[in-house]
Amino acid sequence: MRTSRRFFLSGASLLAAAMVAGRASAQDVIGDILKSSARGNWDDQFDARASEGGKVASTLPIFSPQTVAFTEQAVAQYQNIVGQGGWVEVPGTKKLELGVDDPDVVPLRKRLMVAGDLSQSAGISTAFDSYVDSAVKRFQLRHGLPADGSMGKYTYAAMNVSAQVRLGQLQTNLQRLKEKAGTLGSRYVLVDIPAAQIEAVENDRVVLRHTAIVGKIDRQTPIVNSKINEIIVNPYWNAPVSIVRKDIIPLMRKNPDYLKNSHIRLFAPDGSEVDPMNVDWSTDDAAKYRFRQDPGSENAMASVKINFPSPDGVYMHDTPQQSLFGKMMRFDSSGCVRVQNVRDLVTWILRDTPGWDRQHFEAAIKTGQNTPIQVTNPVPVHFLYLSAWSTGPGVVQFRDDVYALDGASELQITSSL
Repeated sequence: MRTSRRFFLSGASLLAAAMVAGRASAQDVIGDILKSSARGNWDDQFDARASEGGKVASTLPIFSPQTVAFTEQAVAQYQNIVGQGGWVEVPGTKKLELGVDDPDVVPLRKRLMVAGDLSQSAGISTAFDSYVDSAVKRFQLRHGLPADGSMGKYTYAAMNVSAQVRLGQLQTNLQRLKEKAGTLGSRYVLVDIPAAQIEAVENDRVVLRHTAIVGKIDRQTPIVNSKINEIIVNPYWNAPVSIVRKDIIPLMRKNPDYLKNSHIRLFAPDGSEVDPMNVDWSTDDAAKYRFRQDPGSENAMASVKINFPSPDGVYMHDTPQQSLFGKMMRFDSSGCVRVQNVRDLVTWILRDTPGWDRQHFEAAIKTGQNTPIQVTNPVPVHFLYLSAWSTGPGVVQFRDDVYALDGASELQITSSL
């Protein structure tokens, strides 16, 4: 691979800049371009011209009748792609990125063109120029990957799932969409499990979108249809039996001070507090006790818990581990859903609850006191499983089939790499 500078001069605006700066040498102009803080604006212009589809970002709810119609169009589009032989495989042996000139960019361009991320007018060449960079970023956004424009292992893996498998994924998820779209109400919270994403929807429009942490493959977040009826500020955390058995008991065997250091207290079935030093941690007998963590900065739910009736006992909550939201693989909980920027969502939920505006809510958090709040107008909440959909012409979204519900092993990308 070798780095090419030809792509720096591939826009009319750049050529015009070079003409205006007549007294400067060509090298000075290139230097200015490299140092310019506005380079991202050029990428935006390239994106508008290089892509054949619409913008990936949308305020259209995932489970809407319009999404059903767009997904039906996507199925027809992918049937046509499959009928024409699908797309070429892109060799996944090199880190292709902006500025590279390499023969493997040719199949990459062809692959991006077939799915509509790169316009046919961009042509075929070995240069990874701004057109290809924008097209790769668009592909990454459509697949729930970090849009850095760099071809890494996860981008290659998503790109090399066959067109036939992607068509089957769309058809499977279209049925899920048809079952629920338009039935969730005018105001609701949706957790899309494979996307690890939350939508707050009102009047057929997404008003808030949050990154989420959902259940591990061996501790899956369940399908839920309920209503948010309670917000708990500075909650206690009661450890589920599964976590007691799998996590806490082994930790206590290694470090007898774990409960004390984590501000977790132990209670017998009759409600009396138990000294951890009086428990035999070499067995699973401790699972019969209740493990309750006090409110505070180390609490597993941090500042707030969002409650609703659920047969599986799951809920939504804040977390002290904010760094997890920056991970690409956000399948890290024991079934409950952690919410990034949860205070924005809670403020929206409590909108109709007298006395609980944002200012009062924030003040309650600062007190450190456990404060339950009954939601005046309970808000429907839905945990659903959708790994493929479309929110506009040419905007086909795919996510990993993390819980293996779509029927094709190739779609379990994150668990296979």
